[in-house]
Amino acid sequence: MSRFSLPLVLACGSGIAMISLGERSAFGLFQTDISAAREWGRETFAFAFALQNLLWGIGQPIAGALADRYGTTRVLAAGGVMYAAALAGTVYMESALAVTIMFGLVLGLAMSACSFTLVISAFGRIVSPAQRSLAFGVGTAAGSFGMFLFGPLAAVFLNFFGWEIAMLAFAAIALLVLVFAIPLQGKAAPDLTGPQQSLRAALSEAFAYRSYILLVFGFFVCGFHVAFIIAHMPSYLIDLGLGSSIGGTAIALIGLFNVIGSLAAGAIGQRYSKSYSLAILYFLRSVAIFAFVMVPVSGLSVIVFSSAMGLLWLSTVPLTSGLVAVMFGPRYMATLFGVVFLSHQVGSFLGVWLGGLIYAQTGSYDMLWYIGIALGLFATVVHLPIRDAPSPRLAGAAA
Repeated sequence: MSRFSLPLVLACGSGIAMISLGERSAFGLFQTDISAAREWGRETFAFAFALQNLLWGIGQPIAGALADRYGTTRVLAAGGVMYAAALAGTVYMESALAVTIMFGLVLGLAMSACSFTLVISAFGRIVSPAQRSLAFGVGTAAGSFGMFLFGPLAAVFLNFFGWEIAMLAFAAIALLVLVFAIPLQGKAAPDLTGPQQSLRAALSEAFAYRSYILLVFGFFVCGFHVAFIIAHMPSYLIDLGLGSSIGGTAIALIGLFNVIGSLAAGAIGQRYSKSYSLAILYFLRSVAIFAFVMVPVSGLSVIVFSSAMGLLWLSTVPLTSGLVAVMFGPRYMATLFGVVFLSHQVGSFLGVWLGGLIYAQTGSYDMLWYIGIALGLFATVVHLPIRDAPSPRLAGAAA
């Protein structure tokens, strides 16, 4: 439990989510300029971006376990330093290998240590079970507002100052994470009134629970969708002759409408089935993508699609994290949600990497849009059997 007031903790945690997720959402805008400056094909930057997503996922359960054991503030502060160093280092790296290490490996691990997943796990410790879903929605909405803020900001910096200055500015802003991390002190404490459990036992229980495994598979699809669109949609729109500014507008609209979607998902998760809500959400994603690829792409269609996807974007997070909290409680939530998030980032890796690879081979992103539609339907089916209820161990203890 933090010694700081709840409003201050929520505000500072939201600030961290806004910076870490907001800056990351704008990285796709850098793709064309960096590739041109280094005389690379898009697949080179795409691979580094994909590796970043994968390392973020691999590092997330580890960062969650460290936060559960040693405290959230220390992990967040270390992540903020690494985040800034990786962005600054990318500017001065010349070779494809060096950029892949800095922008891919180092930045990916940094993001796992200062991501919104740690923030909402910290929120889960300080609010009542009845308010957790809404608190998770607030943290996710803050990250979404970061998308609304940093998308246009990146576009302005790129147009007026170039990608190097833009990335150095992002590095400086990332250092604010160190300040915002201070009020998020504390770590998960055992509930002395309930059954005791070790981390190893918690992981064993989770992987033996069918609903948790289905949740892991479902969140993979979310990662594929959001990473592909963030990384490749700006270039996709440039290829269609719509200009670079429309890409920044698309990211901003996704972020703006996701503020609404995340808050709404948090409220919905408090009143209705989280698993059924997720099934409906993924189905609507497939409908939105199908409609977008079936009509001629224009400024209007981009605005409509970005707004619709924004409502459905990270509204998965309060529902998914809420299910983890319901199933297993807050004790090891940072670790257990970190494992679910690893699946999300494997999907992100494939969405970004396959986007660059398929574009290099076919000169088109069309196949990726169709894969996204199919995966959305898969996720719809996967979430229907998930039980929105405590695991048998917690249910038995409550009885």
